[in-house]
Amino acid sequence: MSATSDPVAPGAAFDTFLREVAPAARNRRPWTPADGAMPALYVSHGAPPLFDDPLWISELFAWSQRLPQPKAILIVSAHWEAAPLSLSAPDAGTPLVYDFGGFAPRYFQMTYPTPAASALAAQVAAALPAGETLHQHTRRGLDHGAWVPLKIMYPYGDVPVLQLSLPTHDPARLLALGGHLRSLREQGVLIIGSGFMTHGLPYLTPAMFTGNVVPSWSSDFDRWAAEALAAGAVDRLADYQAQAPGLPYAHPTVEHYIPLFVTLGAATAPDASVETTVEGYRFGLSKRSFQVV
Repeated sequence: MSATSDPVAPGAAFDTFLREVAPAARNRRPWTPADGAMPALYVSHGAPPLFDDPLWISELFAWSQRLPQPKAILIVSAHWEAAPLSLSAPDAGTPLVYDFGGFAPRYFQMTYPTPAASALAAQVAAALPAGETLHQHTRRGLDHGAWVPLKIMYPYGDVPVLQLSLPTHDPARLLALGGHLRSLREQGVLIIGSGFMTHGLPYLTPAMFTGNVVPSWSSDFDRWAAEALAAGAVDRLADYQAQAPGLPYAHPTVEHYIPLFVTLGAATAPDASVETTVEGYRFGLSKRSFQVV
């Protein structure tokens, strides 16, 4: 991820959020079994420019405020493609991965220390089918596809978090993976697929940074995805290579799209209703995010 903006005061919007809004998170009601299963989320994660966008910050935080405080968070990010299936380090306060370049030093100094997640690691291992290889890393921390949105949604780092690698681009296998993880939702675990609904970074133009320009390849893809999600048309979403308009530009590589299949696989039913929680565009890219139950 390379820099896409140069704010005068990097992270100023985030600082205002921490001072004026984030304290409300301390009053969240913790999840209990009486709440039923936690939802599964797909989050367009935004990278460091998220910290300079008051609207986007408010949208993500309001979303998390509507949910009970999860017991733990398991997140699959576009920025960790690895097979066999792997988990990040479960130790408390594992250092972050700063997998971006060209941004202000402020963003490389951000931290997100979270509690030990060994119990979650054991839950994930137990949820997977017999014979599934699961590699437990001892040093790898959360990458920006995980810690950037979580610093907004759970700003005090008071929830155990583990990151699960993205082991394949095959929608069917990712849907199956989500299905194996579904039972974790009933234990108060929030499952998140983290990507970006459109991610045509090579095709961004100066006008997209300075104005409200949305290229047709981004809006067409977003509209197609929104309609398929609303219809519960998982097969259509999985056939994106043949059906999605604007694909070569919206997703020249597909790792920011396919985490949604883990989210959809973790849904209670294949045709579970999708609730759109964030929409609109930033730098011409779709912020569309949603949850399923």
